[in-house]
Amino acid sequence: MNICSLILVFLFSFYNAPATYTADGKASYYSDRMHGQRTSSGERYDKTKLTAAHATLPLNTKVRVTNLNNGKSVIVKINDRMSRRSHTLIDLSKAAAKELDIIRAGYGRVRLKEVKKEEAEQQDKPLAVSETAATSPK
Repeated sequence: MNICSLILVFLFSFYNAPATYTADGKASYYSDRMHGQRTSSGERYDKTKLTAAHATLPLNTKVRVTNLNNGKSVIVKINDRMSRRSHTLIDLSKAAAKELDIIRAGYGRVRLKEVKKEEAEQQDKPLAVSETAATSPK
């Protein structure tokens, strides 16, 4: 290999944009008995927050999870680890599972896509909207 080839390889290694993580698979959600337990990140699991567990993604990574059956999606923060041998791709908090409408089945087919910080405009906790406030005339 000559010096020009080495320089080109060196330059291209710095200018390559990092690939965005995407994956399709099965999602499940945490049981209620896990509420309040410590996660791998050190924070306590809160079933009302939009969080999840993943086997390999770095902690605090934000991921858009889309239910492939109904098209609903939610952005979750990875704050826990799960077994690499698990049959599911991701374990969601109960709030995230409710947003995706997979509570009744207990699992669902989903697509994961890593979200960059500037794209993550969604709040950590879904807003509670009462029906009376939404339907009352102004």
